[in-house]
Amino acid sequence: MAMNKVPGHNIYVGGIFSLKNKAALARANVTHVLSVIRLQPTDDTFSGYQHHHIEVDDLEDENLLEHFTSAIKFIQSGLDAGGSVLVHCAMGKSRSATVCIAYLLRRQRSVLTPQSALALLRESRPLCEPNPGFMEQLNVYHQMGCPDDVTSHPLYSRWLYHRDVEESVACGRAPEMESVLFEDEQPQQRADLTTPATEIKCRKCRRKLAIAPFVVPHGVHGDAKAAITSECAHIFMSPLTWMRPSLFPQTPGEAPLSGRLTCPNTSCGSNIGKFAWQGMQCSCGDWVVPAIGLARARVDISEPVTIRRGPGLPSGIRLPPNMRPNIGGFGANLENER
Repeated sequence: MAMNKVPGHNIYVGGIFSLKNKAALARANVTHVLSVIRLQPTDDTFSGYQHHHIEVDDLEDENLLEHFTSAIKFIQSGLDAGGSVLVHCAMGKSRSATVCIAYLLRRQRSVLTPQSALALLRESRPLCEPNPGFMEQLNVYHQMGCPDDVTSHPLYSRWLYHRDVEESVACGRAPEMESVLFEDEQPQQRADLTTPATEIKCRKCRRKLAIAPFVVPHGVHGDAKAAITSECAHIFMSPLTWMRPSLFPQTPGEAPLSGRLTCPNTSCGSNIGKFAWQGMQCSCGDWVVPAIGLARARVDISEPVTIRRGPGLPSGIRLPPNMRPNIGGFGANLENER
């Protein structure tokens, strides 16, 4: 099984030994070769082919996601030129399969999922099996909408942040403050600060702590609203600016792996929750990692108030009683009583 054709495309998946079979490459009209491997073959191996090299190992913590854009462009350039493209790694199982799935997702983002694209690939090459880390990256790429620019997408930044947290916790320490993504400082989230949304406030002093877009759903909670209205003992949040003193206290030594969250109102300072970078189990039984939770018993939740105005009335203008719109007949009845 040196190399196999991706169904419906002039793309071939193979291992490193597929490069040795020049006759098979010629029959397949291979003009472009994409190597997804750390090894450096001899220079004459790629003589006569357009070549693109992505140097990664087949490890779960390798960042292959950042290379999707260049790989897809290279594959497309080969197809547009009328040739075929060979995508290879060591065995044609994980790295090359991941890149081919990314290409298929980009071409049919509204039709395929990472799982269905893998199933399609396995029709011709059953041994294809991206490692779990690469499958996670494919899922992130699909959630992004398979954009042209991966590395500037907000989901990519969040994915990197979670990777940094996992690596730090694995070493028994909290992440560096510079690697933590404070959601309310991100440009794409600033609009949420002015858009009416469910608010979470300190129960003691009424200081606003967060809004719904910064809530992290977990378990059976599919969105922020469900997570807020659930019966869980904590409402889990993304890191926010006001949490800095709790997450990274100005004390000698490393930042703590876990601790308490206190109200940012200096005249209040109430204990309003807790955090654990290594994760903690919610009262619903689900594990949340990393866990930054506001205690439901220490906060109040208020829904946004929408003020309805009559048609044609500019905002901020209070009309005299005899000019106010008739709402539900109340105004007319009041006039009749006069």
